Amino acid sequence: MTRRALFACLPLALALSACQHAATPGASDATPAPRVLLLGEVHDSAAGHAARAALLRKELEAGWRPAIAMEQFDTGQQPLLDAAMRDCTTADCVVDKVVTGKSGWTWAYYKPVIALALEYKLPLLAANLSRTDASKVVKDGFAASLPADVIARYGLDALPADVMGPQETEVRDSHCGALPEPMVAPMARAQIARDVVMALTMQAHAQRGVVLIAGNGHVRKDIAVPYWLRREGLAPRAVGFLEPTSDAAAFDAVERIPATERPDPCAGFKAPTPPKG
Repeated sequence: MTRRALFACLPLALALSACQHAATPGASDATPAPRVLLLGEVHDSAAGHAARAALLRKELEAGWRPAIAMEQFDTGQQPLLDAAMRDCTTADCVVDKVVTGKSGWTWAYYKPVIALALEYKLPLLAANLSRTDASKVVKDGFAASLPADVIARYGLDALPADVMGPQETEVRDSHCGALPEPMVAPMARAQIARDVVMALTMQAHAQRGVVLIAGNGHVRKDIAVPYWLRREGLAPRAVGFLEPTSDAAAFDAVERIPATERPDPCAGFKAPTPPKG
C-alpha cells in the first residue's frame, strides 16, 4: 500500500471508529472498549527485546489476538509485508522479502515478534513514516508528507507548547546537545509526524485490538503516539522498557531491564548538516 493509499483509507476507518465510540453508555449492545497497547524498547538492549517478546507471547497465550504494528516497517512497505506474511513460514523469510535495502535495524531483535504474528496468524502492520518523508517534513513542514485533512484533524499547524517543547528537548538530548538550534524544531516536527502516522495506523485497526512495537520515545504517554490516540477517544496503555536509572513518569507501566554496556554515544558525535532551503 502506498502512502497515498494508506491515508486515503484512513478517513473511513476513523469515521467508523468514531461511530463505535459514540455508543450510548450503559447500552445493552455496547461493545467493550478496544484494547490498545504500546510496548516500548531501548533499541540496542537484547534483554529488553527478549522481555518484550516474552510479555507479548504471554498475552497471546492468554487469548488476545491483536494486530501488531511495528515502527521498524515503513507504511510504503505494507504490500511487501502482506505478501511475505501470506507466503512465508519463518520470520527470516519475512525480513528477507520486505527489507530489500540497507537497514539500520538489528532484525534479530524483531524476528521473535514477527514469528509470533506468523504463529498466531495476526496482521502485521507497517506503521512508520519513511525516512524520506520524515526528511521532507524537516525541510518543508508537515504538508510535505502528510495530507491536509490529517494536519487539520490534529491541529499540527498549531501544536501546543506542552507537546512541542518536550519534543524539542528530546531532539536536543538525543543529539548530545550538539544539534544546530535552527534544526531542533524541524526535527521535532518530523518526530511528531512519525507519531501521528503510527497513531493513524493503530487507530485504523483498534477495534480488533492493536499493539505497537516501537522505541520508548514513541511510546511516551504525554507527547507521543498515545497522545494522538487519546485525541481519537481511545485509551492506550503505554509500557516503557527502561534501564534502571531511566525516569518512569512518561509511561503507564514500566518493565525494568538490565543496563546495556555501550560506549558513550556522544563521544565523537557529529551533528547533521542543516538542509538547504
